[in-house]
Amino acid sequence: MNTPWSSRPNRVSAVGDRPGRARYRAGASRSTRSVPRGTDEPEVVPRYDALCPSFGQRAFCKEVIVMSARRRGTLFVFIAAVLYSIGGLCIKFIPWSGLAINGGRTAIAAVVVGLYLIVTRHRPRLNRWIFLGALCVFFAHTLFAVANKMTTATNAIVLQFTAPVFVILFSILCFHKRPSRLDLTACAAVMGGILFFFVDKISPGAMMGNALALASGVAYAGVFLLREMPNSDAISSVFWGDVLSAAVGLPFLALETEFTQTAVCSLVILGVFQVAIAYILMTEGLKTTPPVTASLVSGIEPVLSPILVALFYGERVSLMALTGAAIVVASVVIYNVILARQPVADCQ
Repeated sequence: MNTPWSSRPNRVSAVGDRPGRARYRAGASRSTRSVPRGTDEPEVVPRYDALCPSFGQRAFCKEVIVMSARRRGTLFVFIAAVLYSIGGLCIKFIPWSGLAINGGRTAIAAVVVGLYLIVTRHRPRLNRWIFLGALCVFFAHTLFAVANKMTTATNAIVLQFTAPVFVILFSILCFHKRPSRLDLTACAAVMGGILFFFVDKISPGAMMGNALALASGVAYAGVFLLREMPNSDAISSVFWGDVLSAAVGLPFLALETEFTQTAVCSLVILGVFQVAIAYILMTEGLKTTPPVTASLVSGIEPVLSPILVALFYGERVSLMALTGAAIVVASVVIYNVILARQPVADCQ
């Protein structure tokens, strides 16, 4: 954003030029006010484009709009959801077993996440809760990859998207949390949508794929629950989960013989983008993104995934499965929206 030379405040008297602060233009041509970084208002920071012989660094100052932490977090969640959605398509393009695919992609992801930890100087930790979180990441990755080879991509991603319902069930069974009417209604609606996948006329193999995808949703629920445990560390759980997945899956990858260019490229895309970068962005984005926003933005994943598979792979799904998918996705998103808008006291 460029401002007229005559309207620029003198940098010596302007407010907010201290280190760690940003200049924010409030609307009036000569008014500025100080805003701490990380608030939900756009930050405006000065940038010097050139030196002026007469005024030195006080001239040629351009103000640049920088996104707030909240908007940046929402953008991270959105990009992560889009990257997650390409998983079904890439897996369909690889002519290997689900275990081999998962071993290869998580080996690549472990390297990328490891480099991220080194750059950010975040030493990977390991304790009871982090290890349990790593196990949940392992089962969520493995079961989803195997399910994609046995059933449609739509069924796999939507059934994994049921994770919030299993979070409710685990909270009731393990933590003796009293369910609200909203919790029970959401569980009933999602379970009703799941039935559409299993009453459809499909082969026994596809039925097993549906069951594995649903189990992947159970494991994914564990990932979310364990994030809230004392001394947990989400990114460490992701890293150790990738390491464990790679250790289990790489022997199966060694048995494969058809290493086409399409298969290798798809595997690299899965490892770098769909697993590693997506998890990093989601972990960072959830730190500053409100639950209602994260829920709405994440809802793009089960919608975009079957569209991509239908367009680029030609896979079609039955009307029964589409009906179930619509019920599940709508129920999960509406539940999270209503829950996030309730007062804290009502959510206990």
